[in-house]
Amino acid sequence: MEGIKDTIFKFLRLDNLVDNLSGYLETRLELFKIEIREDVSRVLAQALMIAAILLLSILFLLFFSVGLAHFLNSYFEQPYVGYWIVAGIYGLPCLIFIVFRKKIGHAFEQYMAALMKRKGK
Repeated sequence: MEGIKDTIFKFLRLDNLVDNLSGYLETRLELFKIEIREDVSRVLAQALMIAAILLLSILFLLFFSVGLAHFLNSYFEQPYVGYWIVAGIYGLPCLIFIVFRKKIGHAFEQYMAALMKRKGK
């Protein structure tokens, strides 16, 4: 049975077509794997950069806040007033985000959807 199949393939010259098609599919698969690796490495590099920036920003904000609180303590000549003022500076935006969280979340979803549409084109 195998000999008849080989004879028919050779007669119709399908053996080269099958070899070329399988080679093409293997090459496309390898290209797809390489593209996936590149995409993953790009995303990981961006995530690491964002994490580093976020960490440094948090540290800056922490030390700036403590320094500002100490400065305000010495300015008002009270040992606690600066900390209350700095806490209020952070508490007010937090309260605004809590009150308007649904509107802010909806606006953020629309922005991300528009960004994905633009990136998909």
